[in-house]
Amino acid sequence: MSLVAVADAGPIIHLAEIESLALLAEVDQLYLPEVVYDELEVGGLPDGLDSIEYELVTTTMTCIEDEELDPGEASALAVSKERDAVLLTDDLAAREVAAQTGVEVHGSIGVIALGHSRGRLDRDEAASLMRTLQRETSLFVTDAVVRRGIELLDERGRTT
Repeated sequence: MSLVAVADAGPIIHLAEIESLALLAEVDQLYLPEVVYDELEVGGLPDGLDSIEYELVTTTMTCIEDEELDPGEASALAVSKERDAVLLTDDLAAREVAAQTGVEVHGSIGVIALGHSRGRLDRDEAASLMRTLQRETSLFVTDAVVRRGIELLDERGRTT
């Protein structure tokens, strides 16, 4: 099954922090809103971003307005709606707004799980990356979320 996704800055930053940005290559079609790219540029483009295939896009939708979302999150959500794509975000407010608008959402842990399901990582590598994401990045991830991510690895196994 083909996976089309739109990323906001969060998963790109957090996966780069654990040197796992290349896992985004498992997404079949990755869109990156120009607003998100500009946000990343301000903080310094993560190493490895240039080795991932993505398409820079703009959005014409302006109906995604929520004071809790920054421009990158709002833009990524709008592109997800326009292109019927999965939203990749680690932001809780963006996840909530996406759920309210019917957009499927996955975060950095979901990208790691995708790497496992597509055979790029074995179960132990994926579980280790999930724990590293929790311990060594700027992302706040609860123990429960990491446990659930690892349970999903065990439930799904490798489905390639």
